[in-house]
Amino acid sequence: MKELDIDALLDDPRTRIIVCCGAGGVGKTTTAASLGLRAADRGRDVVVLTVDPARRLAQSMGLSELDNSPRKITGVTGTGELHAMMLDMKRTFDEIIEAHSDPDRAKQILANPFYQSLSSSFSGTQEYMAMEKLGQLHRSDAWDLIIVDTPPSRNALDFLDAPERMGRFLDGRFIKLLFAPAKAGGRLGMKVFSAGFGIVTNAVTKVLGGQLLKDVSTFVTAFDTVFGGFRERAEKTYELLKTPGTAFLVVAAPEPDALREATYFIERLTKEKMPLAGLVVNRMASSGAASLSQARSQAAAETLDEREEHPLAASLLRLHAERMRLAARQERLRDHFASAHPIVPITTVPAQAEDVHDLDGLRRIGESLAKAAS
Repeated sequence: MKELDIDALLDDPRTRIIVCCGAGGVGKTTTAASLGLRAADRGRDVVVLTVDPARRLAQSMGLSELDNSPRKITGVTGTGELHAMMLDMKRTFDEIIEAHSDPDRAKQILANPFYQSLSSSFSGTQEYMAMEKLGQLHRSDAWDLIIVDTPPSRNALDFLDAPERMGRFLDGRFIKLLFAPAKAGGRLGMKVFSAGFGIVTNAVTKVLGGQLLKDVSTFVTAFDTVFGGFRERAEKTYELLKTPGTAFLVVAAPEPDALREATYFIERLTKEKMPLAGLVVNRMASSGAASLSQARSQAAAETLDEREEHPLAASLLRLHAERMRLAARQERLRDHFASAHPIVPITTVPAQAEDVHDLDGLRRIGESLAKAAS
């Protein structure tokens, strides 16, 4: 099995962005926070951006909540600094409108009902805004390492499709149709357009409703000057993700479903020519330095049961046997994955005795991540 050297990755000044992706429930958010803390302890200036709506990252860093602005985390033991933030999809969208429109146009867009719906719940908006926020953080040059914790499941890679999806949306026939009145030249152009547009709007109104169509048309007209910048910035961020300074870490649990998802991520990243750093197998059961094998523990427990002696000792032996069985099963799954992906570096993190809820817990996870290669 090829080992993943986490400290070498974190210490390399050429590493500017680490993207953690993986299925839900595998400890991805905790892994991202642990990496951020370890990098800061080792002298890097780090910001951790989470796109996951869960509050675990804030709680583990001693904060009641995170918002759309980076907050400094106290308790770093090294010379670096650690900041953390949670993506606010709508607030990021609003900031873009305010930054790239004059005040009157921005006010008109922000008050538009269609925009309010688009910025809150339109499919793909969260992923696109994650691209925007990542680009903003990178352009600010305030940190030398950005760690991104992505949404769970396969949607974690939807941000790779954000530029193309935005382009399809902007180039769609319906959007172009709504743009046409604003782009028609003079009164003659408007009159020529209106004859055909009236037929279309009558049909669309029956489906969408007159007010919605009016809101969409008004939004598109006001939003016209902002569209090009959206696509351009998204494409630049997409190209940034393909540079050697970016590293993708796939996080998985030692379970069949999670490892199948990890395979999907690795195949997709390889197809997109994204720089894959390796796989983190989280929450591995450990057999430790136990002197009794699974079979011997089970046999000893059965012997005590037959004799009706020492029931507590028999229970502990059965528990030990089950733990050994689980550890062996997880090791087989990990080794099978390693055999199927021999060029993918792998590191493992043992299961913790309790949930991680503070910096000390995050620091223990970071140490475990690094020990595998030591």
